[in-house]
Amino acid sequence: MQANVQQFPPFREPEPAHGHDDHGHEHHEPGFWTKYVFSSDHKVIGIQYGMTALCFLLFGFFLMLLMRWQIAHPTQPVPFLGPLLAKTLGPMAAGGVISPDLYNAFGAMHGTIMVFLGVVPLAFAAFGNYVVPLMIGAPDMTFPRINMASYHAFFLGGVVMFVSFFIPGGAAQAGWTSYSPLATTIPTNGQAFWLVGMVLLITSSLLGAVNFIATIIQLRAPGMTWMRLPWFVWAQFVTAFILLLAFPPLEAAGVLQLMDNALGTSFFLPTGLAVAGKVGEASGGGSPLLWQHLFWFLGHPEVYVLILPAMGIVVEVIANNTRKPIWGYKSLVYSVLAVGFLSFIVWAHHMYMTGMGQKIATFFQATTMIISIPSVIILTCMFLSLWGGSIRINTPMLFALGFLPMFGIGGLTGLPLGLAAADLYLHDTYYIIAHFHYVVAPGTLFALFAGVYFWFPKMTGRKMNEFWGRVHFWCSFVFMNLVFMPMFAQGIKGMIRRMSDGGVNYSAARVPGAIDTLPGSVMELNTWILWAAVGLGLAQIPFIINLFWSIKHGEKVGTNPWQATTLDWHTPTPPPHGNFPKAPRIVRGPYEYNAPGFEGSFAPQAEFPAADHGHAQPAHH
Repeated sequence: MQANVQQFPPFREPEPAHGHDDHGHEHHEPGFWTKYVFSSDHKVIGIQYGMTALCFLLFGFFLMLLMRWQIAHPTQPVPFLGPLLAKTLGPMAAGGVISPDLYNAFGAMHGTIMVFLGVVPLAFAAFGNYVVPLMIGAPDMTFPRINMASYHAFFLGGVVMFVSFFIPGGAAQAGWTSYSPLATTIPTNGQAFWLVGMVLLITSSLLGAVNFIATIIQLRAPGMTWMRLPWFVWAQFVTAFILLLAFPPLEAAGVLQLMDNALGTSFFLPTGLAVAGKVGEASGGGSPLLWQHLFWFLGHPEVYVLILPAMGIVVEVIANNTRKPIWGYKSLVYSVLAVGFLSFIVWAHHMYMTGMGQKIATFFQATTMIISIPSVIILTCMFLSLWGGSIRINTPMLFALGFLPMFGIGGLTGLPLGLAAADLYLHDTYYIIAHFHYVVAPGTLFALFAGVYFWFPKMTGRKMNEFWGRVHFWCSFVFMNLVFMPMFAQGIKGMIRRMSDGGVNYSAARVPGAIDTLPGSVMELNTWILWAAVGLGLAQIPFIINLFWSIKHGEKVGTNPWQATTLDWHTPTPPPHGNFPKAPRIVRGPYEYNAPGFEGSFAPQAEFPAADHGHAQPAHH
């Protein structure tokens, strides 16, 4: 039966001119620039994306620390860094104090950097680029140079965003959602920089998405049928489609808002708009709501762009460390397809406050409840996979296990927000921040850390230190919860987000005797959250040192240190240019652990027609 599996087009053998030879003198070694900067090898591009995204995550986290200081201690200078802020950012940080305008800029750029420059490039582009071609048996991505262009557009977009901090007037201040008409009326060119940066980032994602779709459809190895794909590949495939369909409306909207800002058009500016007590000069006739529709048409599918690759990583780590097949593989596949489809018809639950009418609100309320079902199925399959497993506890598994309850809390607290009646009360409070961050910070980021620890040996041939990995996990787990859990209480009590003073003007201390003021106990939580955030920052130091130290000094490992079944673990370590010395032939599913009729604890997916005479068993168990 296996001999009849057809592949179109056939597997492309790596070209001999580009491959590594045994003696190293058949071709000249590429120089530094060709190898590390202008490389078209998917593995190098994956590492470029990964390192850049980790740097942006660190920078975005640093902005959050400054914001938490300002919320806990409004009008007080930032300790240690105050003079530096005053010197680099000018009047907006006079005396080392974060002004409300600078707080708004930090808030807008924290959200933008974490989502578009941190999590998406790391989850989708870095892991996808490195791992997907290896998992499907491809020698590279379908369009290697487009892949390189995708990274360069991403890097340029990041540079534009970063530079905007240092222009007169500072960076964008209209929130990461850049709502019109606010985004057009703020007197800074930072908003234009934000839009140019977004256009570059969107272009990067679109190039990547086209490449992933073409690669997964066209370059699978012989025998790699759709239902033999590792689930991580399915997650990346659906994510690529979401990006391809949801990003173009926002790119168009970004260009239109840029024209509003720079050329005096009014696509999103209404007639008779008053700014600072004067009627604006815009010709009017535009619709601010149109911007919200175009933004959230990307903004909600974007949540699944963040979470699906993360779920894919967790499934791979759980299957490997429970030493049994993942529970409900087909359910997982159909669920991820359902999530991809449904993600396009839930966006207006972000817009219940816009007065769009009860009928349309009811529709989006229904779709929001429906999309939670496939997400719950995916999470349930992960939990059930643990049942009866011979579980190995290592650092990747700890982060994968930590992901499960954290994502569960994030998802369950989102259900009240999907109901229009509850959302009217909770909208724009700290409850929203807590809900969203539980999905993305202890949820997605834990999964991404699991991926870093899991595939690091494949990239470098060395393992990261296990002890410091566990220190990193437990400290991060504790402090993440101490940062975000109190925000649920603050939000339910009515603390509004985006206030540079943390709601002091609405506190019982400032307005004694007023109805519904924020009690002192809620205000005090701001100080606790600040110190928990500092602890969370310190918890990342072991990870950073471990990452760089292990590249040279980590414990050396063989080709398959985790005893995994998927194809990525059966290439040389690190994989050479072209990935596979011989084209693999796929003969079984992706998670055949402790499979009946096979000696040893795991059965690799492929048989390699090499000197081992087709016997797929690796040398060590």
